[in-house]
Amino acid sequence: MALLQFLQLSSTSSWLLASILLLVILKFCWKNKSRTRKLNLPPSPPKLPIIGNLHQLGSMPHLSLSRLAKRFGPIIFLQLGEVPTVVVSSARMAEEVMKTHDLAFSSRPQIFSAMHLFYNCTDVVFSPYGAYWRHIRKICILELLSVKQVQAYGFVREEEVAHLIQRVAESYPRSTNLTKMLGFYANDVLCRIAFGRDFSKGGEYDRHGFQKMLEEYQELLGGFSIGDFFPSMEFIHSLTGMKSRLLNTFRRFDMFFDEVINEHLNPEREKKQDLVDVLLNIQHDGSKETSLTMDNIKAIILDMFAAGTDTTFITLDWGMTELIKNPKAMERAQAEVRNIVGGRKVVLESDLPQLHYMKAVIKEIFRLHPPAPVLVPRESMEDVIIDGFDIPAKTRIFVNAWAIGRDPELWENPESFEPERFMGSTIDFKGQDFELTPFGAGRRSCPAISFATATVELALAQLLHSFDWELPPGVNAKDLDMTEVFGITMHRIANLVVIAKPPIMEDGASVTG
Repeated sequence: MALLQFLQLSSTSSWLLASILLLVILKFCWKNKSRTRKLNLPPSPPKLPIIGNLHQLGSMPHLSLSRLAKRFGPIIFLQLGEVPTVVVSSARMAEEVMKTHDLAFSSRPQIFSAMHLFYNCTDVVFSPYGAYWRHIRKICILELLSVKQVQAYGFVREEEVAHLIQRVAESYPRSTNLTKMLGFYANDVLCRIAFGRDFSKGGEYDRHGFQKMLEEYQELLGGFSIGDFFPSMEFIHSLTGMKSRLLNTFRRFDMFFDEVINEHLNPEREKKQDLVDVLLNIQHDGSKETSLTMDNIKAIILDMFAAGTDTTFITLDWGMTELIKNPKAMERAQAEVRNIVGGRKVVLESDLPQLHYMKAVIKEIFRLHPPAPVLVPRESMEDVIIDGFDIPAKTRIFVNAWAIGRDPELWENPESFEPERFMGSTIDFKGQDFELTPFGAGRRSCPAISFATATVELALAQLLHSFDWELPPGVNAKDLDMTEVFGITMHRIANLVVIAKPPIMEDGASVTG
């Protein structure tokens, strides 16, 4: 009898405990739900269970997000799997994110691919906001990419532009794959400045598989892998094959960087004070609080190698494609360069400040084809209010630079390539004008703007000066494939194949001859 009473009491106690627990859970859920209701989130399209709005991204997120912005406004809220996300698609909203609330939005989400490729996100681009990031950004700005350093490497740019022109000239009268030539140029400039030598000679470019490595880098870091939106379910990366691709690409980069660093540590090597030398010196001289590990150095090198090569190559490739499609712009740009350079065969960096129309061409390239169509995502560190909308802490922020560059409220004929729109305009891409932010703005802007600008301007000016450009027989400008390949950076899917004809000057000499 006593046993029966005990069992009944235990059963009753268990029931009471379960009931109390259920009430606590319901209360917690109701409390959270009521909090969510009180939040005035930005407009949002309807979402599905579990995946939220993921199905609305598509294979070209910058286009999908632009279409959503046209329906729901310049600031929208998306639930991408487990990740609350805000997308801004206007200059005014971009200014709110990258200037007004810049500090609050200065961190980075820990993206799975970046964690693997960048040695646990210890690079400049993907490192979360904090003391370490401030330290390495300071190194980049003061030691690696200062105006003085960029100017000091002017001779490298001049020599590599000469190599580019020679490669192109040797192809005439046959057609040339200009895309591949531009890839060599961008890679060689970066490698000589960062590593002390180029890798295009002797087949090293192909031996290392740089092109494939860079293409994998672009795709893997696009930031729209399905696994990145379900951080609690890391196994998704294995199911999609993402993890194996990441590990393979990481190993190839890591082996290459080991080779480069070992070369620099060789006591018999001639010191050239390239960027790797600077980083190794900082590591050697640094205090315990600011010391760099070898993995930290590799992460920073990868930033320089991949991002530096990509931006230059993509901008020049899109630029030459647009100029060939728009012969009036090509003719005006060439006339300006040839008028300034005169009878010289070589464009000097001192000529560049006078090339106003060519600079307008580059701005128009950045407007239509920003190298990173959706800027590297940010993450809010605290609750913020933008335009009356609540943005909770730990929200991922995307700035759609591609959509802003084609906003009809900002630009007349936004889909047309018209460099003239920038003639006499004060709008620039240095991070102060939010209509045009291909390099971002604020604390997380790209520190390599001066480096990229100098590398692009000199090459484009010399290409315009040295050749008259034609498409191969039977190919019309309207036939050029302008399809984009989406990734952290966005290049054309097709190579630009052209005929580069040396112009005949008034004295009968060829510009390249």
